[in-house]
Amino acid sequence: MPDESAVDQATRLLNLLWRESLPPRPGLRGPRQAVTVDEVVRAGIAIADRDGYDRVSIRTVAAELGLRPMSLYTYVPSKEALIVLMVDAVAMQDAPIDPTLPMRDRMAAIAQRVREELLAHPWLLEVPPWRQVLGPGRIGRYERQLAALDGTGLSDLEMDRVIAALSDFATGNARMAVAAARSAQQMSDAQWWEVYGPVLTRVIQPTDFPLATRVGAVTGEAYQAPGDPEGAFAYGLARLLDGIERRHR
Repeated sequence: MPDESAVDQATRLLNLLWRESLPPRPGLRGPRQAVTVDEVVRAGIAIADRDGYDRVSIRTVAAELGLRPMSLYTYVPSKEALIVLMVDAVAMQDAPIDPTLPMRDRMAAIAQRVREELLAHPWLLEVPPWRQVLGPGRIGRYERQLAALDGTGLSDLEMDRVIAALSDFATGNARMAVAAARSAQQMSDAQWWEVYGPVLTRVIQPTDFPLATRVGAVTGEAYQAPGDPEGAFAYGLARLLDGIERRHR
């Protein structure tokens, strides 16, 4: 049997997530609140976007809203619950995919939107992805993704598999793109190469790594950087879509 306190916490969190869908509870009229739950969630997202995931706390969100930290617990029971609400609120912004587009374009849109969301809100990459509680935002996005694939000849299980494959690929690429952007803020690629290039040239013998030396020279010239997340995404997505299309022709 699940722990009673865990059930209580789950009930409160789900009630918060689905607050717009639940009927009002009669007879529960307390003092007028200074802000709304939506404003608390928006403040959390603003802090995470501006300062990073680690800066989100009950204290920092309360300060953002001009409230005392303890008063914020009347809106959300914990930081963990707040993060769940923030993730769901971001997912709520995902728009439907045009059902008249070719199947390939609809699949591409699924991956592109996942990547765009993570690039716009990099802190999402730090939220544990397993067993995220479903709110109207996340389940609504899943419904829209399924709608983009419905009627294409994919089975129900295959539709879920395709969404997972596209989302996982987009997430991995977004993680690299975010890392590249953060590194560039600290030191440009040209500056990095000025520091490390001479040492690497001295310690790495081309005869020991002939393929890596040859390919590295070609890609370095092409990318002018250690990698090319944008190009890798375009290339990888195209090959992934090729495979899915061949499998289901």
